[in-house]
Formats: sequence, structure tokens, C-alpha cells
Amino acid sequence: MQWIDSHCHLDAFEFSGDVLQVRAKATQNGVVHCVIPAVQVSNFEAVRTLAHQTGDSYCMGIHPLYVAQAQEEDLRLLDAQLAQYRDDPRLVGVGEIGLDYFVPALTQSPLREKQEHFYRAQLKLARQYNLPVVLHVRRSADKLLKHLRDFSSKPWSGIAHAFNGSEVQAQEFIKLGFKLGFGGAVTFERANQLRRLAASLPLDALVLETDAPDIPPHWLYTTAEQRAAGVAQGRNTPGELPRIAATVAQLRGMGLQELARACWQNTTAALPRLAALLV
Repeated sequence: MQWIDSHCHLDAFEFSGDVLQVRAKATQNGVVHCVIPAVQVSNFEAVRTLAHQTGDSYCMGIHPLYVAQAQEEDLRLLDAQLAQYRDDPRLVGVGEIGLDYFVPALTQSPLREKQEHFYRAQLKLARQYNLPVVLHVRRSADKLLKHLRDFSSKPWSGIAHAFNGSEVQAQEFIKLGFKLGFGGAVTFERANQLRRLAASLPLDALVLETDAPDIPPHWLYTTAEQRAAGVAQGRNTPGELPRIAATVAQLRGMGLQELARACWQNTTAALPRLAALLV
């Protein structure tokens, strides 16, 4: 079976000492491709270089958690980079972009408005360069959808990464052309709503991800109390994807091979440039 990790921060500090070994281990586990999204202008070059080094793909964008320190010049730099590398086959989308209404400071002025400004500006750039978008969705689904509809003169493509909204919100993203990303959070038995969605949404709406090194699956997770007692949290890597997939397959009552085929097709539909890289 072959898998695509549709969202993996291989350029993160946690992988700085052994990223090639981490990537090789993932390949051994059947993860043949990783999509590496940027989070700020300072790591555009890193994700591009790494994607070419490992045979993976990348996206460029400004993450909402980095909007506080971002400037208008960053949007101009993103525009310039998208123009410069528009013919790079490994550039597959604009991302990670979106809105975050979980962090208290980002829900209040002026950062709430600044987030929306950067989100809309990046949606415009995605349209300008005819690229899909990879969305950060955290307590922000309705507002994300509102802005997407403002630019929906033609269908969208892309991924609502680490989706954690309602079934109604899920269906609205699907109507607009998005796939929904499921990762380590779905492995927790207490994640009842998320597990119901993973089990019941149309198969052609699902893609799989690790968000490594973030959102570890339950077998790597330690509580705050455990960490305080000296128990280390396991490092989430793209090699965990098949085991996450096994959880989704179990929830859906389907075979792992069937899920692998479907998620492969769904990810290449969401990020069309991937198809040429995966032949």
C-alpha cells in the first residue's frame, strides 16, 4: 500500500537533526509522498529546498499563527515567490493559510481583522496563480467559508487541514470543492464528533495527514502531568500515517487497501499537480 501524507512540516525544528532518516523511515512504512506547507516567508526557501531534496512537494503561505509578526511586505514577497516558482512542478498550493479563533489574542482586534486581511489576500493570490489552498481551520470554519464564497466564481480545490468542525460545515467545504484532512486527533477515543465524521463522510471527501511533528496520535501522546513527571512525548513523524489510516479504516468498516486507493485519488484531486509527480 502507498500513502500520501497531505500535510507534514518536515522543515520543523524537531526534524532538524535527522530529517532524511525520518523521511526514509516513512518511505519504508509506505508513505511515498509528503506535502510540506510553509508557515511564514522565512521558511519558503526551506520547504522548497527540502521538497526537491526528498522528492516531495510544497506549498507557500502565511499561517494565521504567524500573522501577528507579518507585514504587508510579506504578502508582496509571497506574490513574488509564487510568480518566480509558478512553473515548479513541486509547488502544489498556497498554504498553510486560514483563520485561528482558538488563540485568545487572535480573536480580538486588531489581530482578528489582520488575520482576515491576510487570509483574503492569500485567497486572491491562489486565484491569481490558479493554485489550490491548504486551510488552517480552528474554531473558524464558518468565517473561512464566508470568504471562500466571496471568491467562488469558479470551483475551489484544496484541503481543509486537520478538520474539526461540524457535519454541516464539513458538507459546505465539500460543496466548495475541498477535501477534509484527518490525522492523529482521530485516533483518540474521546474525539467522538471527529470519529463520527471520519466514519460517515463520503469516502471521496477524505485525505490523510500527520501534521508532523504536531497533533500526535494517541500512542505518542503524554498528558501534561506525565510530561511534568519526566515522561517524554513521542515524536510524531510521517511514518505514523499508515497506523492513523488503520484507525480510519476501522471506523469506516472498510479495508485498508481500499482506503489507501481512495485517499490517493482524493489527494491528487485536491492538489492536481501531485498527479504528475506520482507517476
